[in-house]
Amino acid sequence: MSRDPLAEYRKKRDFGRTTEPKGKRRSGKKNPVFVIQKHDATNLHYDLRFEVDGVLKSWAVPKGPSTDPREKRLAMPTEDHPLDYADFEGVIPEDEYGGGTVMVWDIGPYRNLRADKDDDGATMGEALDEGKVEVALAGKKLKGGYLLVRIGKGKKPRWLLRKLDDDAADARRNPTSTENKSARTGRTMKQIAKDEG
Repeated sequence: MSRDPLAEYRKKRDFGRTTEPKGKRRSGKKNPVFVIQKHDATNLHYDLRFEVDGVLKSWAVPKGPSTDPREKRLAMPTEDHPLDYADFEGVIPEDEYGGGTVMVWDIGPYRNLRADKDDDGATMGEALDEGKVEVALAGKKLKGGYLLVRIGKGKKPRWLLRKLDDDAADARRNPTSTENKSARTGRTMKQIAKDEG
């Protein structure tokens, strides 16, 4: 009998109080999705999620993604989330796990760049196990290649997120400061909190 990859996610939430999706594990589409959710919980951060093997593999990125290849951003792994969480935008009650406002900051399909390499061919699952993920994002705000690399071991290893130096790289652009509306609804964090709170 296989382990439920969403067990930790469900254990942390009271679905009688939060509107977060309970979620079902299901097989992915041909074009897997990524989502970056701006999350104003105890500390404002960005949650990076990739669809892999029927769930969203997730990391908390305190400073959010950068479009400058010289900048490395810390990414801390969190529990797997259900695929329907990619569309979740709203307010988690303050006394619930992750309490605060959540925005779909960016969303779109992604491509596993390692799968395209003749000398590599790693699946996303293999890339995650090895601690080196290379993807091309086709989001509404972020485009092009990104590298996610594990830099520690143990129970809660740290990862680093970095923009690859490609045509979409732009050291002058700061999307986490200048692009503050939802990629899904066009609302600001304040509007989401007011509408959903």
